[in-house]
Amino acid sequence: MPYLTSPVLPPGTLNRAPQPVIPTGDGLVLRPWRAGDAPAVHRAFQDPLMHQWHVRAAESEDEVAAWIEGWRKTWEGERDAQWAVTDAESDRLLGRVALREIVLADGVAEVAYWTAAAARGQGVAARATTALADWALHEIGFHRLELMHAVANEASCRVAGKTGFALEGVKRSALLHPDGWHDMHLHARLQGD
Repeated sequence: MPYLTSPVLPPGTLNRAPQPVIPTGDGLVLRPWRAGDAPAVHRAFQDPLMHQWHVRAAESEDEVAAWIEGWRKTWEGERDAQWAVTDAESDRLLGRVALREIVLADGVAEVAYWTAAAARGQGVAARATTALADWALHEIGFHRLELMHAVANEASCRVAGKTGFALEGVKRSALLHPDGWHDMHLHARLQGD
C-alpha cells in the first residue's frame, strides 16, 4: 500500500558523503571519533556526575575503544551519528554530541550530549548542540529534533533552553538510572524555529 506522503529525507541523505567536521565558529569543532580518543573518553566516564546522569559506565580503555568503533560505524547505518567535541586549536576532547534514534523518513532525530568535567561551565554543551542542530535542521533538512534529560538535571535543562529547544512536557518515569526511575523533560526544536 503506498504512503500518502513522501519521506522527509530519503535513504542516503547522511551516508552518501563522509561524516562531516562541523566547526562551531567559536573555538570548538565537532569531528568524527578516532581510536585515539579512547583514553580521554574513559577518563570522562570516571566522573561521578557522568554516573548520575548516564546509564553507562566505562570499566576500561579497551571497552571505550569498542564504543568508539561502534560510534564510527553508526554514520553508515543512518540511525545514529556521533561526534567528538574538541577544542579547535588543541584537539583536546571536551565532550560528545550526537543525533540518535534517527528516522530519516520522518525527518526526526534526538540530540544527546555530554561534557567532560574539565570543560563544564564554559558553554561547551550549548555551543556544540547549537552547531549540530543548525547543521541538521538547515543543511541536512531534518524537520524536528528532540532533546530529553532527567527533570532533576537542571544543567541539561539550561542547555536545552539556551539552544532553542522548547520544553514540550514531561515523560513520566521514562528512564531508569542507577538511583531509580526518572521523569524526563522532552524538548524539541523544529526547522522553522
